[in-house]
Amino acid sequence: MSDTTGSWPIAAALHQFASPANQHAPAEAWLATLREVAGVGFEHIDLTDSWLQIGDLSPARLTQFAEAAAEAQVGVPSLSITRRSVIDPVDGVDNLAYTHRTMDAAATLGTRVLSLGLHRPLTADQKSQLWFWNADSDGDPEDSPETRALAVSRFREIGQHAADLGMLVSLELYEDTYLGTADSAVQLITEIDLPNVGLDPDIGNLVRLHRPIEDWREILAKTLPYTNYWQVKNYFRDEDPITGAVFAAPAPLMLGFINYREAVRDALAIGFRGVICCEHYGGDGLGVSAMNADYLRTLLPASLPPAPVGASAVDAARQGVTA
Repeated sequence: MSDTTGSWPIAAALHQFASPANQHAPAEAWLATLREVAGVGFEHIDLTDSWLQIGDLSPARLTQFAEAAAEAQVGVPSLSITRRSVIDPVDGVDNLAYTHRTMDAAATLGTRVLSLGLHRPLTADQKSQLWFWNADSDGDPEDSPETRALAVSRFREIGQHAADLGMLVSLELYEDTYLGTADSAVQLITEIDLPNVGLDPDIGNLVRLHRPIEDWREILAKTLPYTNYWQVKNYFRDEDPITGAVFAAPAPLMLGFINYREAVRDALAIGFRGVICCEHYGGDGLGVSAMNADYLRTLLPASLPPAPVGASAVDAARQGVTA
């Protein structure tokens, strides 16, 4: 694979290509999408399962996908399972089984990071909005220690399976779940207590909300020590202190509310060495993601640096360093 933009793995999310038809499409259709992604400069993808659910492909079809990725010259360092909460009160057991078989499929591709969350399928109200995050989502029960313990147990089970496959697990910050605040997310990681299970501090998920939010700098200060993968996106945000009204809309990484120059600097200083995934909602999401990747290249070293001197094996695992 050519290396024209530096060796730090920056991947493109594939939300903008999501369609149920992709699951049964010919491999040529997958290849066309992957070539389009490569055409804007990406050498890596995050295999977002809203685009393709590789855990539900036959072995022959999985081989076809691997061949398409190789032909398009894109790597698959990470895979995101979206809206398949393993504690969903209806589909949690099925989602857990789906996660396990997706991990097995991902391992055959050499994927080393599995991104998960506790967010559930969009509600009817969310689907009716211009931006789905402007409506309330189904959240995790705050007053149920049993449900939280179930999340710990199932994520630990997933983490142990991932360790057997040589993979990291990264849990995505998302509102109204047990990963909805920095303190709750860090506590969940502490309770899971596995060196290969860490956090994805996707603070864009939180700054876009039309409600009071935690300071993004404080969120990062608490979560970066546990970060092993990072989905990045940005939003314009304005707050009217008189009326309490909040405005938020997607923005390129360099222009939005979050100062990613500062955020990346802090992440590097604390030892982050993991895959970064560019996301963007609305408009030409792929094109904006490509702009964001170019911007990130100005903030990152030209190559993946070693872990900080003195870092323990646990620290290295949590920062995404592989032997």
